[in-house]
Amino acid sequence: MKSNVATLGALALVSSLPALAAGEPTLVAASTISGGDTAWMMTSTALVLFMTIPGLALFYGGMVRKKNVLATLMQSFAICALMTVLWTVIGYSLTFSPGNSLIGGFDRVLMEGLTYLKDGGKLTVHPLAPTIPEPVFMMFQMTFFIITPALITGAFAERMKFSAMMVFMALWSLLVYVPVAHWVWAPGGWMADKGVLDFAGGTVVHINAGVAGLVAALVLGKRVGFGKEAMAPHNLVLTLIGASMLWVGWFGFNAGSAAAADGRAGMAMMVTQIATGMAALAWMGAEWIAKGKPSVLGIASGAVAGLVAITPAAGFVDAKGALAIGLIAGLVCYWGATGLKHALKYDDSLDAFGVHGVGGIVGALLTGVFAVKDIGGVDGSLATQALGVVVTAVYCGVASFVLLKLIDVVIGLRVTDEEEREGLDVVLHGERVE
Repeated sequence: MKSNVATLGALALVSSLPALAAGEPTLVAASTISGGDTAWMMTSTALVLFMTIPGLALFYGGMVRKKNVLATLMQSFAICALMTVLWTVIGYSLTFSPGNSLIGGFDRVLMEGLTYLKDGGKLTVHPLAPTIPEPVFMMFQMTFFIITPALITGAFAERMKFSAMMVFMALWSLLVYVPVAHWVWAPGGWMADKGVLDFAGGTVVHINAGVAGLVAALVLGKRVGFGKEAMAPHNLVLTLIGASMLWVGWFGFNAGSAAAADGRAGMAMMVTQIATGMAALAWMGAEWIAKGKPSVLGIASGAVAGLVAITPAAGFVDAKGALAIGLIAGLVCYWGATGLKHALKYDDSLDAFGVHGVGGIVGALLTGVFAVKDIGGVDGSLATQALGVVVTAVYCGVASFVLLKLIDVVIGLRVTDEEEREGLDVVLHGERVE
């Protein structure tokens, strides 16, 4: 994912190396590493990690009831730790090491073969990011591996056992996220070869997380008292702070996916801001018309919807496309988080599917409509994008359902009604917010 100049440079570098298997990291001279690219990617990595802890944790934590706020924060924090270990041990290797069109190999298990400086000043780089050290590329991709399962938790907030959540996320990340990421992003992945465009995670992150969240919400069932008792957010100040952190961190998410400090990264940053602002206004306007007042929760949700929808398109569209994507995403996600959910009567607690699933689908499809060849080097195809959406949703949906059902049989998924009424903070963690 480079500008034309950077792409030519990368091709020149790769052409000077021995023939390699698709996606195989290699040793390069330390002098070929770009200090600017490396600094930007290290910054982007920190920004994306900041999106989960504390951004998403606060965004979700403010939307639940007071008796469940610590349990909700704990989910994001524990997932961050768990995904870090899994990515290091096997996840990175199966996603980005040379393998076949369906899954990567085992070359990087426990980071075997990843070098920092050796052989007279040489270090390893990945072909997707040939101007930065491979440990930086590995860390940047780890932050995506962290936030994706954390997003799912919003769909089943306030009712899932912590033990079941940890087991599900461990299995789901390796059996769903890893193969889909390999299909879409790894050299030789079958979706990549088909021409599916996903600059920073519309399919891999948001459709995956949204569909898994919807399946989890349906399998677990509604919260006790859902539709009969008030379940208003306990602290919208936390939610708005979290949404603001997500907005800022998302520049690392999208602009960082250029894997360089170049013109394409700048374009991705620009369209991210434009689409987000447009979506926030669209959601706010739709809510204002429908309910008579614009809410803080509404404009924050609209901004996140815009961030989600522009993610797959960020490296392919111009400002006009960003405005269109933001407008459509804001309106469609408002419907998905309100009208669709209420019509079908499912309990997606914090609108994980309504925002991330619906927004990811909208963004992935519209990438095929608004992609500009002079920016991304490719023409968009709505049919190809639809293929990526359908395959990701079906595979994720089926795999998530099977995993949830198996875990339910073995250890159970849900706390009891009495425990749910008491609150997960006390029941699961022995703590409470005073």
